[in-house]
Amino acid sequence: MAIDYKKELETAAKTMILVHNPDTLIKMIVRTIVQKVKVIHSGILLYNKDKNSYILTVSRGPVGLRIPEGFTRMDMNNPLIRFFWERKNKLIFNNDYLIYDEGKSFVEQIGDSDLKQLLLGALHQMEIFETTACIPSYFGDDLLGILLLGKKNDGKALGNDEMNFFIALAQDVAMAIKNAQLFTELKSELENKRSLFYHTTIALAAAIDAKDHYTHGHTNRVTNVSLEIAKKLGEMDNKEINEQFLEEVHIASLLHDIGKIGISEAILNKVDPLTEEERKKIKEHAMIGVTILQPIRELRGSILGVRYHHERYDGKGYPEGLKGEEIPLIASIISVADAFDAMISDRPYRKGLSKEEAIAEIKDKNGTQFDPQVVAAFMELCAASKI
Repeated sequence: MAIDYKKELETAAKTMILVHNPDTLIKMIVRTIVQKVKVIHSGILLYNKDKNSYILTVSRGPVGLRIPEGFTRMDMNNPLIRFFWERKNKLIFNNDYLIYDEGKSFVEQIGDSDLKQLLLGALHQMEIFETTACIPSYFGDDLLGILLLGKKNDGKALGNDEMNFFIALAQDVAMAIKNAQLFTELKSELENKRSLFYHTTIALAAAIDAKDHYTHGHTNRVTNVSLEIAKKLGEMDNKEINEQFLEEVHIASLLHDIGKIGISEAILNKVDPLTEEERKKIKEHAMIGVTILQPIRELRGSILGVRYHHERYDGKGYPEGLKGEEIPLIASIISVADAFDAMISDRPYRKGLSKEEAIAEIKDKNGTQFDPQVVAAFMELCAASKI
């Protein structure tokens, strides 16, 4: 049955654009060639920027013909690479590929000795790989890779339809591979930035703890408990819980007290109970935190946790007196974790409660100070000894 190459090309192009992993993409392309065109083996030499050379990234076919991936590496002086890099295929054959039999029959007609030696070297490389045809893949002026094709299963030569298919495919491949590489580079850059951001956030949280001598380690503990509660709510089929929400909880709990940077150390580290005026100053830390973080648009979700983690379910909290479902879930989670750690921590003017007493206090304030669904998750974690 004849292959509809136009249809196959359209199908391949549509599929390629959806694949963002370069290795997966290349393996898919080579597998398609071997299966559809029915060549004995196929491979792709792909440019590696870090090594400044072309590496046989994928090879498919019988074991005897299949070369281990990454085993073959060609530098820029390799005759096959130079042949296509310098576009000698256009100069000699006026086409976009090199077929071994055509090159072999034409080589003696070349008068330029350097060009003749280059073609002979390229043909020798094709012999090593038992390759009948090579199709270059360019992105702009750069040689991105070379598609290597073995003989067809039926022993027939590759026809014009097949070669035109490969030429068109090579250009689609170049675009798809470049897109996939750019996507991978962008993802890597974002991961690096994300890692840097987390490390900066942790350092900032440590600075907050250092400012308030009596809450050393508080941020870390609140973060751990908040994340456990959020995950448990996810297990309890709360639809708000997803990967993004967990990330926002992580950041918000790390930064929930960042506003304390704007509070006097004399108040934060006061040994005696606070005056009413000092309590008002302490309450300002939530909105100071919002002011600090607001310019960072990516922290919109996390800022809700910083802003409202001192709201109460009964509407008697601050800074806005929100009530019940008006309070964002992220803030309700941090509220329980924050209060629990505050209860079990020692202060100069009082000794911390026991863990059991603090859990009983959380339970007692269920529906008044704390969101019932968050308390339910917290209690399950306590029962399972995860807090």
